[in-house]
Amino acid sequence: MNAPLNAFTVDLEEWFHVCGVGGALDSTNWDRLPSRVELTTDILLEALARAGVRATFFVVGWIAERYPRLVEAVRDAEHEIGSHGYRHERAYDLGPERFARDLRQSVQALHAVGVPRVTLFRAPEWSINDRSLWALEQLARNGFTLDSSMAPLKIVGSLAYPRHPHLRHTAAGPVVEVPPLVADRFGQTMPMGWGWGLRMSSPARILRAIEASNCAGRGVVLTVHPWELDPDPPRMRLPAALHFAHYFKLRGFGERLREVLARATFGPIGHFVSSAQ
Repeated sequence: MNAPLNAFTVDLEEWFHVCGVGGALDSTNWDRLPSRVELTTDILLEALARAGVRATFFVVGWIAERYPRLVEAVRDAEHEIGSHGYRHERAYDLGPERFARDLRQSVQALHAVGVPRVTLFRAPEWSINDRSLWALEQLARNGFTLDSSMAPLKIVGSLAYPRHPHLRHTAAGPVVEVPPLVADRFGQTMPMGWGWGLRMSSPARILRAIEASNCAGRGVVLTVHPWELDPDPPRMRLPAALHFAHYFKLRGFGERLREVLARATFGPIGHFVSSAQ
């Protein structure tokens, strides 16, 4: 049986894992903020089970340490598990040495909760870009074979990046790069496959984009965060751009997402490794 063309992925993090904000959301306050990750991940796991979809969960190491039952639930549901870093910090903010330490710490946290092999990675906020291409070599040196951190979108990546899975060669070996789905609308490139772009798009529009890509023999990658399915999301004052990205069109997103899951075929992202080599 052929693997599904498309991948469904999850960035398993808390609602307050917002990079570079500080203040009330600074990492020193995380243990005092109300946690929503167990509730919202259980909602997402139920939606995936109902649709018969196996996904890839990129897990923040900080989460794995504090909520081992949650990672066990993801694993027991036969979803694929990769790393989303340890402290949810952008790659280019960390620099090569701190990035490597954060990466290893995230792997150790996942090993400790029973994930035997970690070869898939996504950087927080798509932060492997022209400021941090060195991160790909660090990934290869630490046994990673697939990255999904380079968005073909100007605000976080580059419009010059390929929109489809491809090999990135480093001094430590190749890494399969699998970008998220983008679309050209209103004269701009927008994040059709994640974040506010996914939330604002009707299921019909998303399904048409998936079908068009599949008819051309190419798969797409969709990405969600558990906090986007929160029935009562905590509200926090954020800078305008971050507030928009975090809260825009949350209402009703769960139902729209369930329709997409029911009408398209998805699998875990790891199958792109074999198909790209």
